[in-house]
Amino acid sequence: MTRGSQIVWDDTVLPFQLDASDMRGRIARLDGVLTGILKQHDYPSQVEALVAEMALLTTLIGQTVKLRWKLSLQVQSKGAVRMIATDYYAPGTDGAPAQVRAYASYDADRLTDGAPFDQVGDGYFAIMIDQGEGTAPYQGITPLSGGSLSACAEAYFAQSEQLPTRFSLSFGLSQRPGSDPQWRAGGIMLQHMPKASPFVASSEGSGDILTASDLVDGDGGENWNRANILLDTVEDIELIGPTIPPTDLLVRLFHGEQPRVYDAQAVRFGCTCSEDRVRQSLSIYSARDIEKMTTDEGRVTADCQFCGAHYDLDPQTLGFEAEKTASGE
Repeated sequence: MTRGSQIVWDDTVLPFQLDASDMRGRIARLDGVLTGILKQHDYPSQVEALVAEMALLTTLIGQTVKLRWKLSLQVQSKGAVRMIATDYYAPGTDGAPAQVRAYASYDADRLTDGAPFDQVGDGYFAIMIDQGEGTAPYQGITPLSGGSLSACAEAYFAQSEQLPTRFSLSFGLSQRPGSDPQWRAGGIMLQHMPKASPFVASSEGSGDILTASDLVDGDGGENWNRANILLDTVEDIELIGPTIPPTDLLVRLFHGEQPRVYDAQAVRFGCTCSEDRVRQSLSIYSARDIEKMTTDEGRVTADCQFCGAHYDLDPQTLGFEAEKTASGE
């Protein structure tokens, strides 16, 4: 992540804290990660934008999970974009990069010329945390609302975690002289420390979606409002970069809030698919089921939606009958 003494900020997440106002946050920059995700598919521009936004949200939120944990975001919708799925794999060891992957499923003939969020309809936004074998995954869900995926994430934190949270994101195609256009994304996540939201909001039980303003009052509310006013001054070029380092941006926005930074986390595009995983997923099927999956050429094929990997397998080695034979049962 370093080149000489200069930090390369592309594909990193920088955690920070605002000591004067009891807040924490993260600044993320994605470049190669988005290239790795989006080059696998020829998405229409509206779908690309939604996948870019989800990947950025996943990176900002995922940086908080512990080593070897997995965080997933998912959108399920009745709209033209039926599903968006993203995964953040925390580093296996200190200093290693995290991995992010994402893909979307959509009906091309239902897409419109409207904004990206217009392509999703009624549905839900979910956050899932998998702590590994022997533990039950955590899942939190909030309705799709608010006009953007980042607004859905803010509603999730207010509703499920009672943590005032704000995202400021920017993403799009960028072109440097002499190079092809490529997607870049950058964003800031700002969040009140847990001790700053100790009371239950008055709208509980009313059926309304909680917002950050429902969760803070007094000094906490003043700090929250001030930080949001400062964040409102950020410009897209400051978020996306690459010419403005996140550390400089943090000082420009919040120099009066006593910002303190922690070690940056490197992020890479990565997928966990493998032939063994494909075989394991097919091990629940009978020989008759496997026969139905077999092509005219006598093979069973599978494609990973995340990374585009193609698997070509012998049907005689698949299914639970094959598992029994291999184990000598």
